Amino acid sequence: MKTLFNGNDLIAMGFEPDNWFKDAIAHVNEQALEGEALTLYLEQYKRPPMIPLNEEPVSFSINIEAENELEEANVNMVIETMQELMKTPTLVDGALMPDACPVGPIGIIPVGGVAVAKNAIHPGMHSADICCSVFYSDFGKVDPKLLMDAAFASTHFGPGGRDRADQYPFPSDLLDAFYSNKFLASKEMEQLARKHLGTQGDGNHFLFIGISKETGNTIMVTHHGSRAVGAKLFQKGMKVAEKFRKRISKEALKENAWIPFDSEEGQSYWEALQIIREWTKANHMVLHDAVADKLGIDIINQFWNEHNFVFKDGDLFYHAKGATPLDPKFLPDITGPRIIPLNMAEPILIVEGETTATNLGFAPHGAGRNVSRSKHRKMNAGKTNEAIFAEETEGLDVRFFMDEIDITELPSAYKNAAQVRAQMKKFGLGNVIDEILPYGSIMAGDWDKRAYWKRKKKVKAN
Repeated sequence: MKTLFNGNDLIAMGFEPDNWFKDAIAHVNEQALEGEALTLYLEQYKRPPMIPLNEEPVSFSINIEAENELEEANVNMVIETMQELMKTPTLVDGALMPDACPVGPIGIIPVGGVAVAKNAIHPGMHSADICCSVFYSDFGKVDPKLLMDAAFASTHFGPGGRDRADQYPFPSDLLDAFYSNKFLASKEMEQLARKHLGTQGDGNHFLFIGISKETGNTIMVTHHGSRAVGAKLFQKGMKVAEKFRKRISKEALKENAWIPFDSEEGQSYWEALQIIREWTKANHMVLHDAVADKLGIDIINQFWNEHNFVFKDGDLFYHAKGATPLDPKFLPDITGPRIIPLNMAEPILIVEGETTATNLGFAPHGAGRNVSRSKHRKMNAGKTNEAIFAEETEGLDVRFFMDEIDITELPSAYKNAAQVRAQMKKFGLGNVIDEILPYGSIMAGDWDKRAYWKRKKKVKAN
């Protein structure tokens, strides 16, 4: 009796195990294929040669200059990592913004980086904080103290989401959209989306109250992304991208793996990103609406923009890791200018601008960092958190939601705002049309100090 054709035979012929093995083996045995007929049939499953990295990096624009020794080390690092990144074979253009700072190993897109890929979506280049964005509401001549109090009572910072009794209603159209997409259609994703609606997270996310220099009106700006539901989509996207990387470009860094847009997975992932974008917009809006309801007033004007997303123009995908889109083609629901925060003691900039060959249609997203959080803490050794806080927030109403000062979010943790503005002007990265002068801010604070696992350790120690 003749031995049936099996997976080991396919592997011996040079094929790597794949989902198509089962159907192909069944067909070969049903048709009793062998010899030339077998070879001809299996041609359809042969993979093209692996795509190598570019020997030389694709050229990119550098819209950043070092202002001092500390800045010089930072600029050198972001240029070095960008040069390695631009060897990724899908990339055709790129740019660095004045607020650029490196994250992770060499070759990873820096914060303040733009990478343009052809027919490819790189989940690692938009990162886990999908659609990190800023949302602006004009509350007219309301007392900023009243607005701050209402905002503090409405928002939610820190890890986790809202308790069921404290959750905002989930829009039914968004729920339908979630279940229409294979990346988002699950009870887990629905639950994450429900409990994280109206939450702001931690890190550099904030709620800012200020006064428009142009109108004198009181403005609220929130800064946060898609929370746990976006992070979960990112994880799923990275897994799919890694499968493609192993098939088509093993030399590429895992962090730079991509999903071909013309694949079924690419189409579905792109749709999922747009749904998450809508969820993030709703995440901002429920907070702004809740504050207006508490005060019993109407919001005069609203607009928003993301600065951590993938933007499509034809077959080009602009991956902005902390870069504000200037060009209207990137924003399907554009209703106002762009929003660029700097730090809690500086005005939030309201800007407009034109696309150029060097800015690629983008501006900075903020002030960025020159040093890590841990290094910033070391630089302030010898001072108490309370002393640093008092010095850097004098005259401002700054509140930490978790009642713990986080000095790594105070102004000294960020680049010099004046230098960022000067470089915006020098490199044509947006024109300032208004400034929101700071009254106060709400941030998560150093919630890690109160983490439940640390409290348990202290209890055991006692």
